[in-house]
Amino acid sequence: MYKLLGGFKEYLKWQDIVVDNAVFRLHNLFTTVLLLTCSVIITATQYVGTPIQCIVNKGLPARAINTYCWITSTFTMPDAFLRRAGSEVAHPGVANDYGEEDSKKYYTYYQWVCFVLFFQAVMCYTPHWLWRAWEGNLLRTIIMGLNVGMCKEEDKTKKKKALIEYLLRHVKRHNMYALRYWFCECLCLINIIGQLYLMNHFFDGEFFSYGLRVMSFSQQAQEERVDPMVYVFPRVTKCTFHKFGPSGTIQKHDSLCVLPLNIVNEKTYIFLWFWYIIMATLLALLVVYRALILALPSIRPRLLHTRNRYISREVAEAISRKTEVGDWWVLYMLGRNMDPLIYREVVSELAKKIETAASNNP
Repeated sequence: MYKLLGGFKEYLKWQDIVVDNAVFRLHNLFTTVLLLTCSVIITATQYVGTPIQCIVNKGLPARAINTYCWITSTFTMPDAFLRRAGSEVAHPGVANDYGEEDSKKYYTYYQWVCFVLFFQAVMCYTPHWLWRAWEGNLLRTIIMGLNVGMCKEEDKTKKKKALIEYLLRHVKRHNMYALRYWFCECLCLINIIGQLYLMNHFFDGEFFSYGLRVMSFSQQAQEERVDPMVYVFPRVTKCTFHKFGPSGTIQKHDSLCVLPLNIVNEKTYIFLWFWYIIMATLLALLVVYRALILALPSIRPRLLHTRNRYISREVAEAISRKTEVGDWWVLYMLGRNMDPLIYREVVSELAKKIETAASNNP
């Protein structure tokens, strides 16, 4: 299992040049690895272990019944979850259906869980892939190793000069760079909300309230308790198999099926419920924060000064006033990656040259 999951560590390796936000990486990388790990574990349990075991009558092949019940579906009786297990019903949700087809609750999701998790992982990775394609290693190219302060003075001077010349030559041309990145952050929020609706539909409308019901389960009276994890992911279900008898009459066989895979599923999805709620909250706050940056130019100098305290408020205000939001964002990201002292020198000199150029071209 370690060899199977060990390759995912490449997605979480440390980045020397950061071109995005921590919440953005949590969505794109950590959530992707989390979903792929869950998919691999469930796939291994499903196709290597024994995902279903059915109790069958004598004369029926157990392996064939197991396969049949797995690839078709099993069912429970929802009202049987409210009865006392061991006295009124054999197991939670398992009771006589009395031929009432409409009262059965069928479970067909379990063979699709590993594929759905993999699809969710691909969707979570898409904003990262899209941003990497648009970003094109721009920051890494213009930083030129200035993220490390220990370098020769001559090399440092040449690189600072080249960086300042680039920023002056491309001033007011970075708006699309910033807007594309913020679009990818919005895409993350849309993806998380969309996946919440997907999982809710996948589990027949049971997922939205799943975590809340699990939390409130321990506070309910013993006689009123209905374990939501057992209700959504039943451990024992029923399966009906029909075959021809010796005289050609169709015979109906009831089987009691144990689903050990649902032990893994219920723990996986309770963790995913909490994680997705956390991610949706963080991404919603992040999108609001980006909207404020766009709508309120007055907060940009403060953020630039907060990013690097070596830059004075006056310099931050001057450079923010003479540049557009895309240029401000590039400078802000440079502050996250460059050596603080080198960054102060670059911004101070850039502010002077922009002011000089503005005064020469009134």
